[in-house]
Amino acid sequence: MPTHVMMLVLFGALLHASWNAIVKSGGDKLHEAGLIAGGAAVVSAFAVPFLPLPAAACVPWLIASIVIHQLYYVLVAASYRAGDMGHTYPLMRGTAPLFVALASAPLLGETLTANAWIGVALICGGILLLALHRHASRRATTMALANAVVIAIYTLIDGTGARLSGNAVSYVFWLTLLNGPPLVAWLWLRDRINFRRSIRMRAGVALIGGACSIGSYGFALWAMTQVPVATVAALRETSVLFAVAISMLVLHEAGGARRIVAGVLVVAGAATLRLA
Repeated sequence: MPTHVMMLVLFGALLHASWNAIVKSGGDKLHEAGLIAGGAAVVSAFAVPFLPLPAAACVPWLIASIVIHQLYYVLVAASYRAGDMGHTYPLMRGTAPLFVALASAPLLGETLTANAWIGVALICGGILLLALHRHASRRATTMALANAVVIAIYTLIDGTGARLSGNAVSYVFWLTLLNGPPLVAWLWLRDRINFRRSIRMRAGVALIGGACSIGSYGFALWAMTQVPVATVAALRETSVLFAVAISMLVLHEAGGARRIVAGVLVVAGAATLRLA
């Protein structure tokens, strides 16, 4: 994997962990997820007039992604209500790349080198070491694993859509522009008084989180047009290291020696992907 592609994916990983921390730190997790999606839509609205339209071939993939992302946001909120970010985030992100790697060959026609498979395995193994422990909430684990399947599905959808679009940047901004309104509208109809209060109190944070969300996924989708989807999906999940650091230093969740070992595995996996 070229160095510049790797660095952009890693920076996107930091942005992804940051907006997830915003969701976890808020009061109503579903409201926070909706605010992030809405903030991303507002930021995208200012960008799309200056971008070319994505190719018509990507439209079915764009629609499918919008639908599956609604479920993704709901499951993110449910996972963070049920358990710590230090457990649920690694589990969500750590198992999804395995699903993507296994499905990318039959669905996308991509084959990974031996080094790429080793890198994917190291990253996923390190992430799962962070997530799996006997004190974890069963409900949190179930929600996180369900969302891992959703993440794998939208990764494959968007990897294909971005390639067909002819312009990955345009695809990302149109995706985030159209992703936000359905979730925001549902939350408004479901609990207008409290959601309006959340907007008033957290509008600035929502815009920051939305911008982080766009940058995070934008870098990843662009990278998927340059190298195999499965390797990007695995490398992107180094965001878990950032998420664990945030969960310990900012959210004051418990840490441990296991997380150091897991971090070493993830870094080793990223280095292996660089050589793939």
